Amino acid sequence: MEIEARRPYRMGARAAAVEATRARILEAAAALWTRRWYDDVTLQHIADEAGVSVQTIVNHFEGKDGLADVLADRLASQTAVVRQAPTGEVQAIVAVLFDDYERHGDANVLWTAQVDRVPAIARAAAHARSQHRAWLEQVFADRLPAPGPAREHELALHYAATDIYLWKLWRRDLGLSRVDAERAMCDLLTSIDPRKRNHE
Repeated sequence: MEIEARRPYRMGARAAAVEATRARILEAAAALWTRRWYDDVTLQHIADEAGVSVQTIVNHFEGKDGLADVLADRLASQTAVVRQAPTGEVQAIVAVLFDDYERHGDANVLWTAQVDRVPAIARAAAHARSQHRAWLEQVFADRLPAPGPAREHELALHYAATDIYLWKLWRRDLGLSRVDAERAMCDLLTSIDPRKRNHE
């Protein structure tokens, strides 16, 4: 009976250890890929950062592309949780978006620049675009038209007004403060509100 009682404990401890190793590998890969180009980071670099062997990474993720796919899914799920904003409140929506961009914007821009060369990143970017669109539909539900061409037009405008490259332009290229950049995005989103444009 004692042996039987110990077995589930051992299995649970082993599963927890496996999950901890997997998380450590993902964190190491994320840390490296936020600073360096995808092609410049090898499995050995990731293994060294995580304190594991290359074979351990292969056992968990099959290889670099598999690791990138899992990491992209993990980051996407984290983004969905972080971006909670009240519908229709432009300032709050922009503040939530900037919280995300200020933390991950530079890394996302680095990844996006590699879309044409790295299939794993292209898949991640496609998922991110779909997720951002769904977020826009949620937070601007009060102003978007019913499904159809007019809605697609408005979503295109709102996507452009909240795109990460606009954040990069204001914060990195033009050197605006976060306060000024947020105000600029708020003004832009207010100016493209279809409810106001349609009554002009």
